[in-house]
Amino acid sequence: MRKRTPETKVEAAKTNTENDRQFVTALHRGLEILRAFKPTDRAGLGNRELAERTGLPNSTVSRLTFTLWKLGYIVYDDGTGRYRMGVPVLSLGYACLAGMQIRETAQVYMQELADECGDGVLVALGSRDNMTMTYLACARSVGLISLQLSVGSRISLSRSALGRAYIAGTTQDERDEILISIEERGDADFAQLMKGAIVEAQDQIGAKGFYMNIGGWQPDVNSVAVPYRSPDGNIPMMSFNLGGPAYNLPKEKLELEFGPKLVEMVNKIGRVS
Repeated sequence: MRKRTPETKVEAAKTNTENDRQFVTALHRGLEILRAFKPTDRAGLGNRELAERTGLPNSTVSRLTFTLWKLGYIVYDDGTGRYRMGVPVLSLGYACLAGMQIRETAQVYMQELADECGDGVLVALGSRDNMTMTYLACARSVGLISLQLSVGSRISLSRSALGRAYIAGTTQDERDEILISIEERGDADFAQLMKGAIVEAQDQIGAKGFYMNIGGWQPDVNSVAVPYRSPDGNIPMMSFNLGGPAYNLPKEKLELEFGPKLVEMVNKIGRVS
């Protein structure tokens, strides 16, 4: 029997979804509209921008935004002709967070580590949302300088320490899916680079327990990250990271001090969760 390549496995999965009579395409498209909004979209988004972000036809976007507006999931600004997220979406988000007990367990340990590591340090817990990582919990050290990220912020899955640690720790099937998604965006060179980055992340985590990213997400930001899978398997795959301005977190300090501290924290959380 011929072994299927990652490409054929993913394409088969897509075909199965499209042909599945249980799959509601209209619901999927409506959710894609909601996913298109980012925390930085304070001015809202118009139908044209939503069409560009989702790849859906303008006419489809118009019908979906009208429906979501009627239901209150988005609100319309007559002055700008743009939509913003409505309160019902927030209630869904809090319902999701409330179902993750690990957030409450982890928050205390994350704050202790942030305080211990000093000015400019941000410790975060995140999980995958398509091709981004969404912050589920954050803890900052006391100080004037810190990364301006909070719960709900989304950062790159493929470039950040948080994302690469997640990719390194997840299943081979999901890694294949992620690489194919990168290739489908037309960036074959970056997809090839990512294959090497994933192997590097796996090697680092295998040897040290953590992955170190020096300027890979932002040129002036350094960070370390650790993948996390619940012992009970009752929550999605996640990862923890510790990061901050490069001048506060040089490579040597991350590798010799903060990386091991992050691993120790994650191990503690795993034991008490």
